[in-house]
Amino acid sequence: MTTGQLAFERRGEGPPVVLLHGIGHDRHGWDPVTDRLTPHHELVLADLPGHGGSPLSHGGGPLGVIELTDRVERLLDELHLDSPLIAGNSLGGAIALELARRGRARGVVALAPIGFWSRLEVAYVVAALRGSRGLARLLAPLLPALVRRSVVRATTMGLYFAHPLRLSADETLRTVRAFADAPGVRAILPYSRRYFFGSGRGIDQEAITIAWGTRDLLLIGGQARRARRLLPAARHVRLAGSGHVPMSDDPAGVAGLILAQGRGKPSGRSS
Repeated sequence: MTTGQLAFERRGEGPPVVLLHGIGHDRHGWDPVTDRLTPHHELVLADLPGHGGSPLSHGGGPLGVIELTDRVERLLDELHLDSPLIAGNSLGGAIALELARRGRARGVVALAPIGFWSRLEVAYVVAALRGSRGLARLLAPLLPALVRRSVVRATTMGLYFAHPLRLSADETLRTVRAFADAPGVRAILPYSRRYFFGSGRGIDQEAITIAWGTRDLLLIGGQARRARRLLPAARHVRLAGSGHVPMSDDPAGVAGLILAQGRGKPSGRSS
């Protein structure tokens, strides 16, 4: 389905949970965890502009975290979702936190959210994303054969997944093609790099869980430490053995965080 120019789908029954993916991904990035959530929640899985089934349609203006949050907020309005639970990964995690700042989320689970970076760290992220996308586009004709080789899957996906070989060849091909073909990557990247989280004032921090994979090779450095400093009352969690996209690396752990947040405000104690 599409409304407000965002493609989405709904699965399951129960209190709603909105799931937001990262840059270059799409709503299928959540597939490893959805079966664990649908017995307890109705899921709204949305494609961000220029990703998956959502057109770019931004009129050439800025398309960073704030503008993307505006788009998702319009989707919430059109679906009559006042303040659902929102889970997001990477760029989607930053959008989830911005929705919490606006009072549009009763709870947030942010997985490796962007925006807690230094200038050097964000420069590394942008260079890594551009390099990965350029390589994927260059090798596009050869990808169907290349991804059949486990060594290729391990090397090409290892920056984002701690366990890339858990992805089948077909899943790897779909993921790489989505990243290479998404027009939203080129439109969003210059503006998302300018986003810094800033103050946690105005946010119900006790309704927030922030989780970081211990093997995240993309958001390196002091980003988890800055998140703790800016949101001291939130729950901060380390996902052992997970990379930047933990939904695939640890579906049970990710689903557990969302289910715990959905049952109420988890303890603010951090791990």
